[in-house]
Amino acid sequence: MRPLLKNYVYEKIKQAKNITDTDLLNELVKSGFDVNMLTLNKVLLKLEILGLISVSWAGKDKRRIEVVEALQST
Repeated sequence: MRPLLKNYVYEKIKQAKNITDTDLLNELVKSGFDVNMLTLNKVLLKLEILGLISVSWAGKDKRRIEVVEALQST
């Protein structure tokens, strides 16, 4: 049984600390997921709304995706 795409994407981003959208898409295709940029954008939006990741532009056609580190209060 394969994991949900959303969970797999989040784990890949956590492992890489930061990654571009095109590199992430290539990793997903290599892992056997049938995914395109539209589907990836929907997953990234869900993760960003949940406050798990941050997506910012890194150039004209590239986006940088990174994990949001939780602040720990003492």
